[in-house]
Amino acid sequence: MIVPGSSSQQLAAALAEETGRSLATPTYDRFPDGEGLAAVPDFDGGEAVIVAATDSDEAWVELLQLQDAVREAGATDVTTVIPYMGYARQDDSFGDGEPVSARAMARAISTGTDRVRLVNPHEATVADFFDVPVEAVDAAGVLAEPLPTDLDDPLFLAPDEGAVGVAAAVRDAYGTGETDYFEKHRDRETGAVAVSPSDATAADRDVVVVDDIIATGSTMSESVAVLTDRGAARVLAACVHPVLAANAVTKLRAAGVDRIVGTDTVERGCSVVSAAPAVADALDPA
Repeated sequence: MIVPGSSSQQLAAALAEETGRSLATPTYDRFPDGEGLAAVPDFDGGEAVIVAATDSDEAWVELLQLQDAVREAGATDVTTVIPYMGYARQDDSFGDGEPVSARAMARAISTGTDRVRLVNPHEATVADFFDVPVEAVDAAGVLAEPLPTDLDDPLFLAPDEGAVGVAAAVRDAYGTGETDYFEKHRDRETGAVAVSPSDATAADRDVVVVDDIIATGSTMSESVAVLTDRGAARVLAACVHPVLAANAVTKLRAAGVDRIVGTDTVERGCSVVSAAPAVADALDPA
């Protein structure tokens, strides 16, 4: 059975349809003292596939409870799909006496599952923190599907060199276009930092700025503003994980973004395409 966390109900339903598995209906309650209780009263089967984005501290607790609930209900095989792993960017200690938060979370998850599937983790090395087998799932290619079919001389731009692979995956799925990434340049006299595409020109081209995650939107909106100033015809933003915290959408639109597209690893208004096919392939490889 597919068991959804409360933050991943659309993706879980799509995954159930994609794989032919039944969909459990968990309950998510809260006691007067603020404690949560996630339960799976209709779970019936030996296999459980828990699908739960950990986009908040409450979601982390809920996932641990769902893992324990399906074991209590008789599950003998548990796979935990983490569409978006919160704390993944805290993959190192920031100073003496501070935690490696990604490691702490991974160890907690490992106690209640037989294996983990991570969708486009921000840092691939977080997989090493788990105590059970982990497979990273690349869902970036699905972002090509909702893009306009008439992009003019498209340029797929990553906000930095580390995200070039994500941009290339979208370009490859789209079928045409060029890839590039932004470089940062610091003025020696003023100390001001400017960003610009490393090689490709943007003038009169449709540009898709691609990243694995848009959190606050600050970095991407800065990049988009440069493209707008350089005469890009249209600028679209695409990401696997549309966290879009606080006023991120406003920042992007004000900078000149024509459209934002994301997957349902984090369920937002721009989650117009599902990561389910990629996750299904990882659950049931051919």
